[in-house]
Amino acid sequence: MLRRFLQCDVFSAVPTKGNGLAVVVDAKGMTTAQMQDFAAWTNLAETTFLLPPTMPDADYAVRIFTPGREMPFAGHPTLGSCAAWLHSGGQPQEPGLVRQECQIGLVEIDISGDVPAFVAPPTQVSALPSSDQLRLTKALGLDASQIVRSAQLNNGPVWQVLELTDAATVLAIDADRVRWPEFVGLGVVGPHSTGAAADYEVRNLAPSSGMSEDPITGSLNAAIAQWMHAEGRLDRALVMAQGTVLGREGRVFVDSTPRGVTIGGHVHVLIDGTVDL
Repeated sequence: MLRRFLQCDVFSAVPTKGNGLAVVVDAKGMTTAQMQDFAAWTNLAETTFLLPPTMPDADYAVRIFTPGREMPFAGHPTLGSCAAWLHSGGQPQEPGLVRQECQIGLVEIDISGDVPAFVAPPTQVSALPSSDQLRLTKALGLDASQIVRSAQLNNGPVWQVLELTDAATVLAIDADRVRWPEFVGLGVVGPHSTGAAADYEVRNLAPSSGMSEDPITGSLNAAIAQWMHAEGRLDRALVMAQGTVLGREGRVFVDSTPRGVTIGGHVHVLIDGTVDL
């Protein structure tokens, strides 16, 4: 069966410098096994499948797969799926606002501004167990003095996050030192110097996609932003850089708005066609 198929580049102003996403626009009738098989075949960090919504306020429903498993929520698939749905003729119930249904519930995407931005889902913030922090510090070759703070964050995916002294320390980490599934949901973040093009550098190491590092991760940035907000540290709009060591130019725009903490980024549709599934 021929189905509409798009590939998007998400979280970069420069096409091909963000994170790639495959989108099957009309996935009605596909089985979970078929979706997982196709996601493994695309070999991208995530592949999404758009379906009719089951919730009355939703504009569409989405299922999100890495090459190895289904995800309850993910950031670049949220923005990319929204862009693909709009590109394919989707019209939101409320002008300027798309409501996406996924396993964690409804996610709102503001499309009224210069770049689309989704409202970061609620995030559970808890202390990172000291044993886990010690294990991560050793595995990454860090010194305890290089860690400013840490947390375990849950916004669907579970993240163990280390905030380091600076962006240079973040960029110097060798991603080959950690591997999934021994290390799951490992994020590192550190500030750039004043006047730099971005405020923070973020890396997602040992992602569940099986790659050594995810180029740009909206869900991780969303969790970090909610953590900052919970601690009163999100007092201005921020630009987060990610993918630098992979040759990408990822930029995630974080803000605190009346709707909540938002995560924005550019999206480009690079491939528009059909797939026979």
